[in-house]
Formats: sequence, C-alpha cells, structure tokens
Amino acid sequence: MKNWLLLTIAMLVIGVLAACAPEREESATAEEPETDTTEETETNETEKKEEVTEADKPEKLVVWEDKDKGIGLDAAIASFEEEFGIPVEYREMDMATEIREQLRLDGPTGQGPDVVTLPHDQIGQVVIEGLIAPLEVEETVTGIYTESSIAAQTYDGKLYGLPKATETPVFIYNKELMPEPVATFDELFKFSKEMAGTDQYGFLALWDNFYFGNSIMQGHGGYVFGGEDGVQDSQDIGVNNEGAVEGAAYIQQWYEEIFPSGIIGESGGSAKDGLFQEGKVASVMDGPWAFQGLNEIGMDYGVTPLPTLPNGEYPITFMGVKGWHVSNFSQNKEWATILVEWIANEENAKIRFEETKEIPPVKTLIDDPIIAEDEGAQAVAIQSERAIPMPNIPEMAEVWEPMAQALQLIATGDSEPQEALEEAHSTISSQIELNHSGN
Repeated sequence: MKNWLLLTIAMLVIGVLAACAPEREESATAEEPETDTTEETETNETEKKEEVTEADKPEKLVVWEDKDKGIGLDAAIASFEEEFGIPVEYREMDMATEIREQLRLDGPTGQGPDVVTLPHDQIGQVVIEGLIAPLEVEETVTGIYTESSIAAQTYDGKLYGLPKATETPVFIYNKELMPEPVATFDELFKFSKEMAGTDQYGFLALWDNFYFGNSIMQGHGGYVFGGEDGVQDSQDIGVNNEGAVEGAAYIQQWYEEIFPSGIIGESGGSAKDGLFQEGKVASVMDGPWAFQGLNEIGMDYGVTPLPTLPNGEYPITFMGVKGWHVSNFSQNKEWATILVEWIANEENAKIRFEETKEIPPVKTLIDDPIIAEDEGAQAVAIQSERAIPMPNIPEMAEVWEPMAQALQLIATGDSEPQEALEEAHSTISSQIELNHSGN
C-alpha cells in the first residue's frame, strides 16, 4: 500500500508539472536519444510524494462505524497510524438508521466524520442529498472485490464506496431432522409433504416478505428495475412479468400445501424463528444474522447455498453490501479516501472477518481457508455470486410495501398471482411518478 501510494501521488504531481509546460513537450522529437532514467524517476517520485503527503496532513481522521463492529477496525487503524502518522478515531452508531440521520445534522456544521459506513441501498438517497462524495480510486483497488459488490457501491455510473461486507439469505438446516441438505426444491417439497400432519415442518421461508420472496420470482425471470451499464431504470419495472407471475404461483403452492398460516405478516419472522429454534423445522431460508442465535442454543446445523428451483435455476437472492464512504463534508477527502482504501484492503478485510464474522466480498478470500473452511461464510459467499444487489436508487422505497401486500394476498389465497402483481405494479409506478418525478 505504501509503494502504491508513493507512485500514485507522484504521478499526480508529474501530471501537474507536465500540464504547466506544454511548450517543452511539443519541442520533443523522435530523434532525441533515449536514456534510462528509471532510477532517477523513482527517486524523484519518492521525494515528491514525501513533500506532498507531509503537507496538509490532518490532525486526525474520524470514522463512524456500525454498532458493536469497532473491534474489526482496531488493527487497520493501528497500521494506518503507523504508516502515515495520522491519528484515527471511530465512533460506533447504528448503521441502518442512525448514521445517515446524524450525518445530515453534523456534516454541515463541521462536526461530522471523514468516513462513514452505510448499507448500499441507502447510497442513492444520500448521494441526492449530497452527503457522500464520489470515490476516485484506481482499477487495481476496485479489482480485488466481486463485480456485484462494486455494482452495489455504484450509483448513476459513479463509484461512491468500497465494499466492507456482504450478506444474503442461504439454506440453513437442522441436522437432527435433515442429516444431509437437499439439492433441489423439488426434493425439499417432497420431504416437506412427508412431514404434513405432524407438528413439524420440512422447510419455512418468509416469502410474503419481498426481500425473501423476490428470490423465487427473480429465479423464474422476474426483476425489479431494468437498466443498462449499471444504471437502473425506474420506469422499467418487472415485478409483474411472466416470470414473476410464475414465481409467485410457486410461492402460493408452498403456502397452500406446506407453510403454516402463522408465518404470514409482521409476526411471521418471530414465528418462523421460534419453530426452528424449538426443533420443529428441518430447514429454513435465512441470512447470516441467524447464525449467532443458533450457536447460542447449541443447535447442530448446516448451511449451504439455496437449492435449485424446479426450472433448474438458482433463486436469485437480494444481496446487501455494507460499504465505506467519504463524507462530502470532510475537509480531508484525499486522506479519507486513502483511509477507506486501507481499511477495506485484502489484509484488513481478512482481519475484520476474523473479528466480526461479517463476510468481505474480496475475491481472493472466497477460497481462503478462513472462509472456505467456515461453512456459513462459504455458503454466503457462493450464494452472493448468485445474488443481485438490492436496488440502491431512491425509487426502491416505493416497491417494498406494494410487493408485501401483493405477496400476502397471494400467500393467503385471497388473490391470484397475476392480479396481485398487476395491482402492485400499478401502485409502484404511480408512487414513483408522484414522489420521484424530479429525480
């Protein structure tokens, strides 16, 4: 990292000098003899880097980190301070709700941070509000991360963060009731039917919740927003296309024949978790956030990516990517960017995983023994490659409620999939037009 930084800053200085002397450049000819100036150039670059970086060093940098996750930053901060001589402080806050709200208040007053962590689905809104700055880094930096995780950190064609951790739903099974995981949903449906009439269930999922249910619809060809070249088109809504309807019909079949009525609606999650932890459910669809609770009760459980659907395709789950971002109010954006690169690099991402168990989307770490030998982490890593980032445009806020209502009508049998999804599509389109026509 030190050598890279030396070269990057030196090249910027050289570029500025060259821009100031166009006449010299124009006078150069092909007949001039070539000389080997590599050693001299490297020496000059080192000297220039030291001169530039020593100037304008901030007294300190401030990071806002997620609640109870600061332990994953300690090693990275210690090595950054040793390398660059800049103290770094961090403050823990709730990432999903508190950081964005506090940045709106503290940023303009100069009391805010230089670096913040946020869930990627908030990026579109905070960019529109001017809360975070575009991130200018080399392709050698972004190249270490999975393509989908970089896409999650991109809005309107610009990069606004570096990935920190990824999460997506996986298949979790109780080895006492299911010694070996199933490979297909056809097998799982048959297994679950055999348990019908007892007080146990073969599989439970919250498919009336669009976060989970979309994976089945998208696995059949549905989608939320279309678009090209990483730019999402909120006018192209695919929640009611042929594939989405087919997926919703499959969801309805599970609710009609397998799932109990108690796992629909707001209390569905706690009902599902209670049944699974009581040993009454063989398997569930859930995320890595469930692992700690299962460890605490001592369940002997296994984790795999989700089985294949009847059409032979994998469910396409929503992926959430937590990232590091530079505050648009920071007076030290260049150094804040260097800090983001430092704390998100491969070495520090690995250390952070050891401390927090949050899975970094760093390509080389997927096959590293630290993740490859961790069954839960490996399952999330593989499923993440089959996932798509949740849309990070502000219009996504108009999708959740209409789709939840549609899926609940489908789950209870009060509406057929086509009818329910058509109504959801109409509502989403109207709300986007009403609330986001100026975007």
